[in-house]
Order: sequence, then C-alpha cells, then structure tokens
Amino acid sequence: MEPDIAKESVLKESIQMSKDTPIVQGYDFNKGINYDELLQSFGKCGFQATNFGKATEEINKMLKDRHEELTGEDVDSYEEDEFIKRKHKCTVFLGYTSNMVSSGLRENIRFLVQHKLVDCIVTTAGGIEEDFIKCLAPTFLGSFELQGKELREKGINRIGNLLVPNDNYCLFENWIIPLLDEMLKEQKENDIIWTPSKVIQRLGERINHEESIYYWAAKNKIPVFCPALTDGSLGDMMYFHSFRNPGLILDIISDLRRLNTIAVKSLNSGIIICGGGLIKHHICNANLMRNGADYAVYLNTASEYDGSDSGARCDEAVSWGKIKQTATPVKIYGEASIILPLLIAQTFAKYHFCQISPKDKQ
Repeated sequence: MEPDIAKESVLKESIQMSKDTPIVQGYDFNKGINYDELLQSFGKCGFQATNFGKATEEINKMLKDRHEELTGEDVDSYEEDEFIKRKHKCTVFLGYTSNMVSSGLRENIRFLVQHKLVDCIVTTAGGIEEDFIKCLAPTFLGSFELQGKELREKGINRIGNLLVPNDNYCLFENWIIPLLDEMLKEQKENDIIWTPSKVIQRLGERINHEESIYYWAAKNKIPVFCPALTDGSLGDMMYFHSFRNPGLILDIISDLRRLNTIAVKSLNSGIIICGGGLIKHHICNANLMRNGADYAVYLNTASEYDGSDSGARCDEAVSWGKIKQTATPVKIYGEASIILPLLIAQTFAKYHFCQISPKDKQ
C-alpha cells in the first residue's frame, strides 16, 4: 500500500477557485490567422503575454482619460510656458533609450509624435542624435558576432547587430556645427538662455525632414527633454565647438523646472517607459512632484535583484510616491523591438485609426 505521507502530499485537496478567476487559454489557429484576436488572446496566455494584455488595458485607460474633453474649470492659464497649458485630462509621458531610435522602433515612435498621441518625451542623447543622423544617412543591419577590431579598422560602429558608418557622424558634424554657431550668436546678441529642450526644438525645426521624430515634435509643440544631452555624439560636437567658437551654455535647471511643472499641472498623468536608467527615473521623479502617476507601463529586460532603478518594479515606485497607490501599473519583461510595435498596434494605432474607441474599451 502507498505511503500515507506521499499520498497526502501528492493528492492534497485544493480550495475551490472563485468563479471570476480567469482560465488560461491561448489562441486557436484553427480559427485562421487573425492578428488582432491573437494579440487580444495574450491576456489569458500567462507569463509575459498576460503582462502584455494588462499593459494594453493600462494604455487604453490613459487614452480614454486623455480623450475626455476639458471643462472650463479644467483649463489652466499658466503662462510661464506655452507647452504647460493643459490640453488633455491625462498627460502622456513617453520615455525611451537611444537604442530604440537606432533600431526600426524610430518609425513607431515617430508615428506617436506625428499624430500627437503623446504629450511629453524624455530620452537620451543617442535618442536625439540618432534620429537626425538617420535623416542624413542610413543605419545598416549587421550581426552581433561581427568583430569590433575589424569594424574599427573599417570605420564602422556597431550597435548590437546594427552598423553605423563613421562617415554618418561626419555628416552630422557638418550639419550641426553651423547650428551651434547660430545658437551661440543668439545667446550673445539676444540673451537667449538655451536649455536641452530648446536645442532639440531648434534642431527639429532645422532638420526639415518628415521622417524625423523631432521634426514632428517641434511642429506639434511636444517638448522633448534630455537631461544628459552631452552624453553622445551631440556632446562630442559641443566639445569640438567649444574650441572653435566657445561660450555656448546649456541651462539644465530650467528644463528640470519645466518638466516637473508639466507633471504638477497635469490633471492626470500616464507614463510609458521603454528601457531604463536615466529616462526611467527622470519621468518617475517628475511625477513624484504630483504624488505619483495615475497610469504606468514599463517595458524592459532588467531585473530588480541588483537594486537598480532600471530593474525596479512598479511597486517600488509606489513606495517613493512616483506612481499612485491607487494605480494599476504594469511591467512587461521583454525586448522592446518585439513588444513595442505590438503594444502600439493594440492601443495608439487603434485609437488613431478609430478601429476601437478607448471609451468602449473599458
């Protein structure tokens, strides 16, 4: 006869599951190929697919809230900055790291900015310069296995499995140095105080290229913040410029005030952060000034075991007051080049093309 202890361990009785507990179920391809239904099925698939489903719900809540019309008493007459006037009931903050713009995700991000689907951007120096450089010359597909020594001898720079000829940066230098001269002249003659966001706006105006994220940001008056603007090729160009024509000054404190004030003046706040590091903390910390974001979606591959901010889960931000205690934030552990286009397809793209009403989504 089987041992009682083994039988009791293996055949331990379960509690009754509540009737509203979702049942795990994936997409049945016997129905044919329906990508919308496939992506909708992720929510009941389990693992990170379920987090994807929750993230689409969270973003659609932002869009529903953002879509609500402002009443007269909601309209803010704050005059310090024309971009800080309330235009929506929910301000959507978008953050992304430079590798997103180096990759084909650049076109996805440009779509959001082109169609005014986000209200405020925070990115890195590479997230700025790579966009402009692509307007001047292409980035190419390569391989993760290509040898750095051989590439260096050929003047080719590798970003993962992407390849950027060094000539691209030479073209960038030829384009941007005259603009830095122009900005320095305005600083001296007109007492213009340049901030990173104002520099990015000026570059977006001058690039005059509809494939550029920042062309559309300037055109649509969407502020772009980059607190580490000198940490990249842009910084290299400013370094060279400081010898040729010294004196250009960037005021980062004014941008800090501007970003934090956008958060404080927002009726509601939603944050979507792709990647980690500086951009993640900068957006979250701005939302601390209003006692937390109302909605939040993180998308990155980092884990929390090392105590990094990049890997920190949403609940850690709740402890700091960067996400509200009443929020239902979501983190997707996944690589953005796969996840972000699908996430946009199920949220912003549907919203834009009116295939689904955010009001009816809930």
